[in-house]
Formats: sequence, structure tokens, C-alpha cells
Amino acid sequence: MILLLWLRSALFNLFFYVWTVAVAIVMLPTMALPRGAAAFAGRFWAGGINLALRLICGVTVEVRGRDRLPDGPVLIAAKHQSAWDTIELLTIFGMPAVVLKRELTWIPLYGWYLWATGMIPIDRSAGAKALKDMVRRAKQQAARGIPILIFPQGTRVAPGARLPYQPGVAALYGQLGLPCVPVALNSGLAWPRRSFLRRPGTITVEILPPIPPGLRREPFMTTLEAQIEAASDALVAVAR
Repeated sequence: MILLLWLRSALFNLFFYVWTVAVAIVMLPTMALPRGAAAFAGRFWAGGINLALRLICGVTVEVRGRDRLPDGPVLIAAKHQSAWDTIELLTIFGMPAVVLKRELTWIPLYGWYLWATGMIPIDRSAGAKALKDMVRRAKQQAARGIPILIFPQGTRVAPGARLPYQPGVAALYGQLGLPCVPVALNSGLAWPRRSFLRRPGTITVEILPPIPPGLRREPFMTTLEAQIEAASDALVAVAR
């Protein structure tokens, strides 16, 4: 069983890199077109990866609570356990503008698509200036009707581990005046952070009830963290 797990993981990882490079090259012309074209390329790329995960590694995906998503632009605050989150959440939420670290935009080809699809890079060493730039870019995208996606802890966190929620999500919530949709998941079980292995199972994404705009900072942060952490822990416990 261990040998089979390694073989499947190796095959998937090979597919991942070949597929990523192939799609990036073939879809290069979309970067000269409106955002929708590059967004289609992103969804196509993510769909291929998800298909390979299912066929090669036995990883299926379940999304709960789609009916809880409000109409119009929203702020999405998602748990971040795996690189998978930065791939599949793009398709689940209709290619949102994702708040991400600036260094990712320096990657050849991949970084170009991040710019073409209107992602929101931030310089995490810039302090207050980074928050201002993030809010400014997020307002521009929300005005176009594009959802904003942020990972409130700012990095991948292994299932069961705890890291504080960063002020970026509170800044966006306070300045955008949009409902905030918490998202729980258990992706770190099937696609662990900093691991070669891809383990069979079901990745569950649960869209939680939206938090209406207008809360003060402290009750918002307390509510957001409590909801995401409790729901994510429950998803992990059921899957183990």
C-alpha cells in the first residue's frame, strides 16, 4: 500500500508540472485579452488538476453550502491547509481576486497569469503600506463585481495546528463593506503541506453562513475565527 501511494503521488506530481507548463504556454494569448479569457485558462488548468487527483490519487471533492453564497461581490475568508486551496477555490468561487504574497508573481509564466487575472499581491514586509495597497486593489476588483478571497492566517496551517488570524482580513471587511463568507475545509489531509504524498479520500469544502457587514473589528475577528476553526476541526475529525 505504501509503495502504491508513492507511485500514485509520483505520477500525479509529474502530471501537475507537465500540465501546468503546457497550459501556461498554450494559453499565453489569453493574457492579451480581457480578464475573462485568462480566468477561463485558470479554471481549465484547475479542472485538469482536480481530474488527475481523482483518477490517479483517488481524491474526490465535496462542496457544501453553495446556496449560502450571497449574490454580488463578497469577501471570502478561507482556511488554508494545502496548495490545493489556491487551485480549486478558484473554480468553486468563480475565479475570485486572491490576496497572495508578492513573491508568487515573480514566477515565470505562473506569475504573469496572476497579474492577468487581477490577483492582489502584497509585500508582507511593507507593514501598513501593504494593507493600504491591498485594500485599494480589492476595492477596484469588488467594484467590477469580482469576489475577493483571502486566507486570514496568511499561510498554510496543518490540520489541528493553530496560528493567529492576521489583520488583513479585518481591514478588508471594514473597508469594503461586503458580507464576509467564512470557508472551512480539510484539504491538508489529502494534500499535506510540504509533502510529496497525495492521500486518497474526500476533500470537503464547507461554505458557512455569511457574516453581514458592519460589525466592529473585535467581534468580527472573534466570530470569523471561531466559525472557521470549529467547522474545519469537525471536517478533519470526520475524515480521519
